[in-house]
This record gives sequence, C-alpha cells and structure tokens, in this order.
Amino acid sequence: MTQSTDAAPAAGALTFFLLALAAGLGAANLYYAQPLIALIADDIGLDETLASLVVTVGQIGYILGLLLLVPLGDILENRRLIGSIILAAAAGLGLAFASTTPSLFLLAALVYGIGSVVAQVAVPFAAHLARPEERGRKVGSVVSGLMTGILLARPVSSMVAHWFGWRAVFLIAALAMLALAVGLRAALPQRHPGGKATYRALVGSLWPLMRSQPVLRRRAAYQATMFGAFTLFWTAVPLLLSAPQFGLGQQGIAIFALAGAASVVISPLAGWFADRGFSRAATGVALLLAIAGFLVTELGAAMSSVVVLAIGAIVLDCAVTANLVFGQRAIFMLAPEIRSRLNALYIATFFFGGALGSALASPLYERGGWGAVTIAGIAIIALALAYYTTEFRRRD
Repeated sequence: MTQSTDAAPAAGALTFFLLALAAGLGAANLYYAQPLIALIADDIGLDETLASLVVTVGQIGYILGLLLLVPLGDILENRRLIGSIILAAAAGLGLAFASTTPSLFLLAALVYGIGSVVAQVAVPFAAHLARPEERGRKVGSVVSGLMTGILLARPVSSMVAHWFGWRAVFLIAALAMLALAVGLRAALPQRHPGGKATYRALVGSLWPLMRSQPVLRRRAAYQATMFGAFTLFWTAVPLLLSAPQFGLGQQGIAIFALAGAASVVISPLAGWFADRGFSRAATGVALLLAIAGFLVTELGAAMSSVVVLAIGAIVLDCAVTANLVFGQRAIFMLAPEIRSRLNALYIATFFFGGALGSALASPLYERGGWGAVTIAGIAIIALALAYYTTEFRRRD
C-alpha cells in the first residue's frame, strides 16, 4: 500500500497503535538508564560526579538524530526510514548490554540515542494520516505512546535491574526494537513524501526554517524549559529516594516512577483542548502547574513523604505532557510539506533543554540537596512563563 502526502489516507486504530508503540519504545530507550545511573557507573567504573553522562550522552545522540535523520522524513519513504532507524537503536542497545568500560557504554548511548528518534518520524506520520479536524486528538494519542514510553521506562528498567541486573534491561530493549521493526514493516502503509531536495539542502534549510517560523520558535522555547525541568527532576529524584532519608532500593524507585505514568491520560485531553482553540490559555495553565509540581515535591522532601513527592511528580509530568501536545499540534498546522523538519527542530530544541537538565541534576543534588534541584527547576520554568506573557503584547 503506497501513500503520498497529497491527501490523508484512511487509517485504522491499529496503524495509530503501532505508531504510538514505535514512539513509546523509541523514547523509552533514552530513559532506561535514568534510575540505573548509580548501578551502571559503579559497574563500568564511571566517576559518580559524572554519572549523569549515562543519560546526557543518549540525549545528545537524540539531538543529532533529530537534526540529521528526522528531516529525511520529508524526502524518503517513511516506513523504510522508520525501520532503518529502529535497527540502529537495536545495535546501540546491544552494545550497551555488552559494555565493560565508560567509553564503550557512552558510545553505545550515543548510538541508541540517535536511533531513538524513530518516535519523531512516527509522530509526523500520524499527523499525515489524520484528518485536519482530528489531528490534535490523533497526534495526542501517538504522543501518549511517546510519553508512556518515557514514563514507564524508569519503573520497568528499575524492576528488571532489581531481578536480573542492569544489563538485562538493554538486552530486552534491543530485542523489543528488533521485533518492532518486523511488525512495522508488515503492518504500516508506505508513505512517499514527494520531496525533491538533496540531503545537503534539506539539512541546510533547518536554520532558515527556524528563523522564518515564529510559532515554532515560541513553542520550542516553552517546551525546552519544561523538558529541562522534567529531566532535572527525574534524573535527580532517584538519588534522593536512594539516600538515607528515604532509603529506597531499585524496586521502591520503580514503584515511585509508576506515579509519573499517570500523566499519560492527559495527552488526548490536551489534544481535545488544542483542536478547539484553547492552546494559548492552556499553555499558561501548564506552566503554572509545573511550578506548583516542583513546590509540592519540595514539601514532600521536607516531610520525608513519598506520597507527597509522588503527587508533585504527577502534577509536573501532566504539565509537561500537555504542553508537548499543544506545541506539536501548533507546528503540525503550519506546512505539511515540511512537517518532518519542523518537528525535528521543535524536538531538538527542547531535548537540548532536557540534556542540560539531566547534566545539572547530579552536581546540583550533590552540592545543594533537593532544595537546589527545586530552585533550579522553578527558575527554568519561570523563564518560559516570562516569555509567555509576551504573547499578550504581540501575537506570533
């Protein structure tokens, strides 16, 4: 079955489910290591002050993949592109499983980070398949898969590591990606975008696109700060939970991480609001909720209450997820023929914020405790809130 970009073909629930699964498993690859940084660093001999690199290098790989691979979605047949990227992720995960030194593991993280961008080919594909009047809801369902992968990656990896060791996490992930590649090849329709640009021209067009699309710049800035705060929290919180104050092991951290998965229900709801034109007001609500979430986590840390800490995590995650849907819906309404590049720029920008957030987590926590993490998280989101107020002075 061959499709072009001229009109959105009929697509059933199974197609969107497979795209959501691809988005979820692809995104999860970046976060399996997050609650395992202490275990991995100890096993491969990585200094604990540099332990955050286990997560950060994967995110750097993801940014490279976004800028160098995802734009190919505008000129190459999408089903084949998705399959090739998934195989790269499987290779990186397999290398991580076999790594015995810091340099080898970090190389593996870079490779599986690059391969994890399959999620960002899947999301524009879903936008193409959906009718305009339901695009927000359909994109929201695939983003739900993406966020489910991000949020479940931590508890799943913690639980698997508790029973079988951290290496088993990467072996299982590699096998799952291989199985997904086979399934997508059999079930997804072909999509030939019809673009005629050369690869050099395609990549070279990214910066001019960013400069020419004010909506893209604004939405990317909002989500970069939100995602930076998100990764700051989720990279630092395992350190807090495993400290004597809470004394949780990998199994306890896994159960805590399940709290964040509750936020996946927000994606379709956010898409519904976006389809009805409420994205602007809802963005402000999301930013305020993210700040409130951090304040609740500070209260939980002060009370030594896992329950209160988990409530704050849920509020923060719901805010970040909703804002992601608002942003993607907005940029997917701009220009269908450059949708992959717009999405690549959007995701790359906010993952750069995420990489900074995860890199700051260990040193902030080691030097200033949870209070330093809370202050940094709120300060980051406050920058986005200040920028958001300019929407009421001039409309992009």
